[in-house]
Parts: sequence; structure tokens; C-alpha cells
Amino acid sequence: MFMRLEARSEPSPIMTYLSPVIAVSVTVIIVGFIFVGMGIDPFVGLKTYFITPLAKLSSIYELLAKASPLVLIAVGLIFCFRANIWNIGAEGQYTLGAIFGGWVAVSFHESESMLLLPAVLLAGVVGGMLWAAIPALLKIYFKANEILTSLMLTPVAVLLLDYLVRGPLRDPDGYNMPESRFFPDAAILPTLFNSYSFHIGIFVSLLVAILATVLLYKAMLGYKVDVSGSAPRAARFGGFSSIRMTIIVFLISGACAGLAGTMEVSARTGQLIPTIPLGYGFTAIIVAFLGRRNPIGAVFAGLLLALSYMGGEEVQVKLQVPSDLTGVLQGLLLFLLLGCDTLINHRFVFSRKEIAHES
Repeated sequence: MFMRLEARSEPSPIMTYLSPVIAVSVTVIIVGFIFVGMGIDPFVGLKTYFITPLAKLSSIYELLAKASPLVLIAVGLIFCFRANIWNIGAEGQYTLGAIFGGWVAVSFHESESMLLLPAVLLAGVVGGMLWAAIPALLKIYFKANEILTSLMLTPVAVLLLDYLVRGPLRDPDGYNMPESRFFPDAAILPTLFNSYSFHIGIFVSLLVAILATVLLYKAMLGYKVDVSGSAPRAARFGGFSSIRMTIIVFLISGACAGLAGTMEVSARTGQLIPTIPLGYGFTAIIVAFLGRRNPIGAVFAGLLLALSYMGGEEVQVKLQVPSDLTGVLQGLLLFLLLGCDTLINHRFVFSRKEIAHES
């Protein structure tokens, strides 16, 4: 028998929204079997991973804080993905945002001006946009594949951060440690409820998600993005510039990632260090797809992926499970989600080999 994938004439809209539920459910089942293979009661393991992190109010605050950058970066990526442009370098744009914002904060470390925090956040946005503009321009003028160029710029950004905290931005009073000065209070995001984790950046991420929803579903920009992604020939006939669209979606994506990086170092570390929370830029890709490339969906997907980080830390401490389980879970989730999407849009067709050959 000969088997091939054939495009469905009309994909099921119900299954489109059920596929994340199916992917998450199957992922949880597989993780349960992984616990069995490790000699751990699967019910204890799953409870420790998915329920225990939510047992305290402080843990809820931490969950929201971890979800904030994931949602913000994913919202920016959604603009690219809906335009059929594959920005895989949000991690680098996130890092550049942290560098630019941190540089401003460190440069004015004695300032008490109320304008310092907005300047720091704006610098982060600019840093992310500049880093995102590189693969956009390479795609436009040299036809370079944006997947490769954006991805390869990520280690450059990480190494640049490492160089700066060991060189030009190193704290002169830091006993030769690879870290910058601590940011002044005027450059730190305010926190609420006397919590270290619950900062106003959480509300900024939610506000950006709402604004992005309006732009994508109620504004002409969203229409242009969707047409450019789903029907590029129609977009050209409609007078939509592919060059302009490429630049716009890359800049939006870079701005969101850069803002996320700046808020993360401002609210969480208070200084630049080589090990600022990395990996969010890649995890946000899963968030974007799990949220069905919808900004509001990304909010819920971001909470789930943030829970995966916290659950990984929980089972590592309490059950002595390697921290790599978090990466395994996230990889399984993406794999199963893409598999579900493939079956939603295609179906397996079986036929005799000779008949397929004749056709």
C-alpha cells in the first residue's frame, strides 16, 4: 500500500481549537510514563509538577511573573507568523533589549528622575527593534532565509552580553565579578502587594496582548498581515508591499521581545549578568502556536508554559528529577501540537502503489 498526505478541502474549525487540548493531554500522559520509567509514582509526579506550584499565593505571583515575558514575546511573534515570516531569533532580540535598557540604567546609576524608567523601557524596545531589523533587511535585500539569520544572531547577542558585563559594563566595585552595577531605584519596575515577583510588567504584557488583538482583528494592519501570510499574490494585487510588511512585523516582534528583556532585568535581577533568564525567546514560539496565533490565546498558553518551568523546578527539588524534564515536556508539546495541526489540514490517503504511479 502507498500512503501520502492529502490536503483537506475544509479543515475542521472545531479541531483547530481542540488540538491544543489534545496536545497538552497527550503530553501529560507521556510525562506520566516518564515518571514511571524513573521509578516515581506518576500521580505523585504529575501532582508535584502541575498542582504543587499553585498551592501558595506567592507561587501564583511567581507564575504570573514568569508568564509575562513569554506572553509579551509570543504576541510579537504572532505578527510574524501570521504574515508567514519566521522570526526564530526572539531570544536574541530579548537579550538586546536587556542590554540596551540595562546600559541606560547603569549609565544613570545616580539618577532619581521619574523619567529614567520610561527611558530604560524605551531603550529596550529600540534594542529589540534594531536586532530584529537585521534579518528583515537581509531577507529584503539579499533574499536570506530569516529562519537562519534570526536564529544565528541569538548566540551573538548572548556573547555580546557576556562581553559587556565582563568589560565595559562591569561593576568597578563588584570584586571583579561579571556583573554590572545595580540599577538605581528609579529604573526598577514597581512591585505590588509587597511581592518581589508581582510587578507592573505583568499588566504591561496583558495590555500589549489586548492592543495586539485590536490591531489584528479590528484594524487594517491585521487584515494586511493575514492577507500577506495566507495569500501573498492577492496581497500584491491589492497593493500591499511585501517589503513594508516584512519590516513592520519584524519591528513589532523585536519591540515586544526587547521590552520583555528590559522588564525582566529591571524587575527580576536589578542588574545585567551573563545568566539573565534565557530561553524565553524559544519557549515563546511554543506559546504562540499553542495560543493559536491569537494574542489572548497566548496569555493562557504563556501561563501553561510558565507552569512548566515552575513544575520542573519543583520536581527537581522534591523528587530529584533532572531539570531537563522541562525541556522534554516543552519539546513534546510542540511536536504533538504540530502533529495535530498537520492532521487537521491534511489526511492520510492509502492507495495501491501502481495506481499512485499512474496518476
